[in-house]
Amino acid sequence: MSKWLKDIWHLYYDGFRGMTLGRTLWLIILVKLFVIFVILKLFFFPDYIGEHAAEGHEADFVSSQIIPPSP
Repeated sequence: MSKWLKDIWHLYYDGFRGMTLGRTLWLIILVKLFVIFVILKLFFFPDYIGEHAAEGHEADFVSSQIIPPSP
């Protein structure tokens, strides 16, 4: 590993090791990301395309919903 990669590694390693308040803030950030991406996805964003489109024809379903039929 080159010297500058070692320097960068030690910079972050020493920075995170010396944190006190920062660890709590990182924990809060990680919990919030978990809630946003896992909990909200499960309860508020159902798999609409998977429920309404036939297997393998998802692109056709989406294009039929986006593009209005011509008269």
